[in-house]
Amino acid sequence: MGERSSFYAVVPAGGAGTRLWPLSRAGNPKFLLDLTGSGRTLLQQTSDRLRPLADGVVVVTGTRHAEAVAAQLPDLGESGLLVEPSPRDSMAAIGLAAAVLAHRLPDEDVVIGSFAADHVITDGEAFSTAVSTAVEVARRDLVVTIGIEADHPSTAFGYVEMAEPLEVPGSYAVRAFTEKPDAETAAGYLATGRYRWNGGMYVARARVLLGHLQRYQPVMHAGLLEIAAAWDTDAREEVVARVWRTLTRIAIDHAISEPLAAEGGIAVVPAALGWSDVGDWRSLADLTPADDGGARVLGDARLVRGLGAEGAMVVPAAGRTVVVLGVPDAVVVDTPDALLVSTVDRAQEVKKVVDALAAENRADLL
Repeated sequence: MGERSSFYAVVPAGGAGTRLWPLSRAGNPKFLLDLTGSGRTLLQQTSDRLRPLADGVVVVTGTRHAEAVAAQLPDLGESGLLVEPSPRDSMAAIGLAAAVLAHRLPDEDVVIGSFAADHVITDGEAFSTAVSTAVEVARRDLVVTIGIEADHPSTAFGYVEMAEPLEVPGSYAVRAFTEKPDAETAAGYLATGRYRWNGGMYVARARVLLGHLQRYQPVMHAGLLEIAAAWDTDAREEVVARVWRTLTRIAIDHAISEPLAAEGGIAVVPAALGWSDVGDWRSLADLTPADDGGARVLGDARLVRGLGAEGAMVVPAAGRTVVVLGVPDAVVVDTPDALLVSTVDRAQEVKKVVDALAAENRADLL
């Protein structure tokens, strides 16, 4: 085509990580936290993985977190930080980045890849290979997802069903996306060998993604193009204020992936990445090494005393000593203004607590 080819990584950075309350809050969500003890936040780790693979990284975040994102990733600069006035879900965020990049680089064949800001990937080499393969497939005008190799029949994730292999080695057609299943269905999926977790990672030519958006969500498509045309001008504030609120609030899975899979326009690159969405205290416990007593500590281990606390997850974030005695698989998260005591088996229910606090207008705890 005679155009310069480029690849830009897009990082939607939003959400509150409510299942990791009270450590993760709306004002200080999990992507801004160091949850692995590496000295780098999840957002910084995401950027570290992507920068060697991409011509540039663009982070899409809300006004509430823009200052913190800029401080954690100073190399982004103003052009690499796209600030949403309000959350409109993943399609608006990814579509905004695609539209802005396509407008800024009209003479380039721009491929974008969307990668969440708050996931953990421990196999960097496998990730690099999967992304490179996905970019190659995307240049054939397919939308590509990276399918996570499942290590257990989880009911917490959606699944991607693989079909026949494609021309690019390591890639497959997608037969369908499926919603979060029950345990029996999930076990059945894994037994077939055809299913992978849907980790929400998508790679596509910007113009191809926008073309599908025009077909499936024409109002959103028109609005994003108008915003993108004004983004780097003095008209940005007026146009965004007027148009952004009119955009449909919808996830990219529902807006594009599911209908496009039915047309045969989606591909998958399956990969074993050592991946975790760090979705609750159980998944964080799985990532945290156990101490001599079997407890898992995030923070200053000198503050934790565990006896008969095998499998417990302890966060002494208030700076005081926490003793867990004879309570295996406990979750104890001690912060200055809130204390959570639960078990790893009920980790998913923490969101109910946050919902109840929101209903009581306890903004001070959210």
